[in-house]
Amino acid sequence: MKYAWIFMFRAVWPVTLICEVLDVSISGYLEHQRRRAQALSGLPSGRQSNEALLTHIRAIHAEFRGEYGWPRVWKELLARGIRVGKDRVQRLMHAHGIKARGKRKFVVTTDSKHSLPVAENLLARDFTPSAPDRVWSSDITYIATDEGWLYMACVIDLFSRQVAGWSMQLHMQTSLVTDALRMAWFRRHPAPGLIFHSDRGSQYCSHSFQAALSSYGMRSSMSRKGNCWDNAPTESLWGSLKVGRLYGKRFATQRQAMDEVIDWLTFYNHRRLHSTLGYVSPMRFEEAWHAGQPKQAA
Repeated sequence: MKYAWIFMFRAVWPVTLICEVLDVSISGYLEHQRRRAQALSGLPSGRQSNEALLTHIRAIHAEFRGEYGWPRVWKELLARGIRVGKDRVQRLMHAHGIKARGKRKFVVTTDSKHSLPVAENLLARDFTPSAPDRVWSSDITYIATDEGWLYMACVIDLFSRQVAGWSMQLHMQTSLVTDALRMAWFRRHPAPGLIFHSDRGSQYCSHSFQAALSSYGMRSSMSRKGNCWDNAPTESLWGSLKVGRLYGKRFATQRQAMDEVIDWLTFYNHRRLHSTLGYVSPMRFEEAWHAGQPKQAA
C-alpha cells in the first residue's frame, strides 16, 4: 500500500521525501517498481524492459551519488547479473538525462617558490609499474568548510591506484605529507628502492620529509615545474573525490568534512570501478594480482 502512495504522489513531491515520511527504503521502492515493470512488460525474464532497466540504472546512479557515467553503470549492471548491451545503457541514460557529475577545475595548492633542493623526475610519466609498492605518488588538496580550510595529503600505489595513506589537517605544513607517508609505510611496509613521486612543493622538498623518505629506503622523484601531467593519477583522484562526492556539499565543521572524505576513501579503495584497472576496484585488482602469483615453497 505504501508503494502505491509513493507512485500516486511522486509527481508532487520528491520520491526521497515520500519514502522518508512513509518509512520506506528507496532501494525497496525501486525494486518494487522494477518487478512491477517486468510483470507489465510481458517480456521473458532474461530480457529487461526499458522501464525495468531504467529502474536499475537510476538505483545504481543514486547509490553511487551521481559519480558514475554510463560505462561504470554498465559494468555495475553486469556485475549484478543484469546482461545488457552498453549501447542500450548509454542510450537510456542519455534519453533520461542521467549522467555523471561534470568535471571542474580546481586551484593548484603547490608552493614551488623556494630554494630547497629538487629531486630528479625518475617517474617520467610511467604510471604503470609491474607490481605493487614499486611506485607511490602523492599530492595535497584542500576542502572548504564553515570553520575554514581542511587540507589533505594522500599517497597512492600506482600499480593498483589504491590510496595507501592519507592525512587531513588544518594546515599545509610538512607534517601533513609526512603523516600520510608514515601511514602508507605502516600499512604496506614496502621493500627499499620504492620511487616516491610528488610535485615540487616545499613540504615534499623539506629536509624533514626527505629524511623520512631516506629512513624508509625510498627514492624521491618530482614533477617538472608547473607540469600537473607529471603527477596525473593523483590529480585524477582529487577530481573523482571533489566531483563525485564533495561538489555541492556544505560542511559546517571540519570534522564533518573529514568523515565524508574517509567514507569516500573506503568506497574508492574497496568498491569504486576504476577505468584504468579494467573496471574493478583497486583492492580487487591487487587481490587478483596476488592470487595469480606463483606460490613460494615452504
